[in-house]
Amino acid sequence: MLAQNKVFALVDCNSFYVSCERVFRPDLAQKPVGVLSNNDGIIVAASAELKALHIGRGTPAFKIKHLLKKYDIHLFSSNYALYGDMSARVMRSLEKFTPNLEVYSIDEAFLELTGINCPNWQQYGQKIKASVEKWTGIPVSVGIASTKTLAKLANTVAKRYKKFNGVFNLVAHPKFKQVLQSIPTPKIWGIGRRYAEKLQRYGIHDAWQLSQCEDKWIEKMTTITGLRLVKELRGISCIDLELDIMPRKNIVSSKSFGKLVTDLSKLKHAVSQYTTRAVEKLRQQNSLAYQIMVFIQTNRFRQEAQYANYRSARLETPSAYTPDFVKIANKMLTEIFRPGYNYQKAGVMISDIISHKYAPLDLFAPCYLDDERKTLADFSDRINDKFGRDTIQLASSGVEQDWKMRREQLSPRYTTCWNELPVVQS
Repeated sequence: MLAQNKVFALVDCNSFYVSCERVFRPDLAQKPVGVLSNNDGIIVAASAELKALHIGRGTPAFKIKHLLKKYDIHLFSSNYALYGDMSARVMRSLEKFTPNLEVYSIDEAFLELTGINCPNWQQYGQKIKASVEKWTGIPVSVGIASTKTLAKLANTVAKRYKKFNGVFNLVAHPKFKQVLQSIPTPKIWGIGRRYAEKLQRYGIHDAWQLSQCEDKWIEKMTTITGLRLVKELRGISCIDLELDIMPRKNIVSSKSFGKLVTDLSKLKHAVSQYTTRAVEKLRQQNSLAYQIMVFIQTNRFRQEAQYANYRSARLETPSAYTPDFVKIANKMLTEIFRPGYNYQKAGVMISDIISHKYAPLDLFAPCYLDDERKTLADFSDRINDKFGRDTIQLASSGVEQDWKMRREQLSPRYTTCWNELPVVQS
């Protein structure tokens, strides 16, 4: 296989949520560790030691309570503030190795290495791996190849075989065919379950077999997107980095309650806070919005009376000021609320989003960008960024908030809250 002009790396954090917890708890190294979903329901991240006990993702927490002491298992509630901050640190570390970085997810990033003068990509990958772990404490795996799809595949190999020490370079690899033959069709990046089953019915069971299919047949079976993927498997780069992060067209903020809620005032507290979160995200991407929707629902798995409803409304002028949305949201909530039901979930969705650059002028209503609302919102954001989330919050979010999701095993916010910083004792 001849080397291509382009070179990509896919860097993936190993058991990211678990690794974040271990950074500040080195005593948990080599111990079985798991991170739980909202309301401490099921395991969403598991260490290799936990998986070795046949306890993996999707396992309900209550089913393994009797095993916690026996195997010294440590379970944590999801600490999104910590994980988000650690992710940002990893991405900033990766920026030192390339001018072109695509943050693919909270724990993955593509790096374009094209043009970098490097005689040995395997060594460069090891340098990336060692540096990220040194600077952040997070272990990563690195896959290097001539296309993004092959880099993703190479990363899978790096994770699978310990002999590669977390780095696998597929550029001009002498056993390119054998490597692709080791990757089953359902494990190929971009091939969903339905397409994998369809391809397998035609005798295509691995990445190599897929790469050898005729172009016309592939396009007929999987559309032009599938053809680009097949060309990538052949070493022809067709998928560029997405360097510009597009603003979200819809922003949803919703969680299940820690306990069932029957009272309208508590529902208002929850909806106020969810709206606050959604509008914060709106401001973070420098956007304004016209539309907000509110929804509530009971637990359909309980043998009791069921109810669900929603309502939406449109602002006269686009805004990113939290009270503008909270006022409308709570009004709509009052309209759809029905007493006598046990509500399990509520949420909001903000839509019809535009960039603040294109905010329209209105002769009869002041623009959000030009009045005191933006000044107040920016001031609030700065205080909350500096001193921690909800240092300033709306009174409509309530004080006790006993409806919040269960997080009984929550670790400290080691990096984002002054009161929870690690303390070094001499």
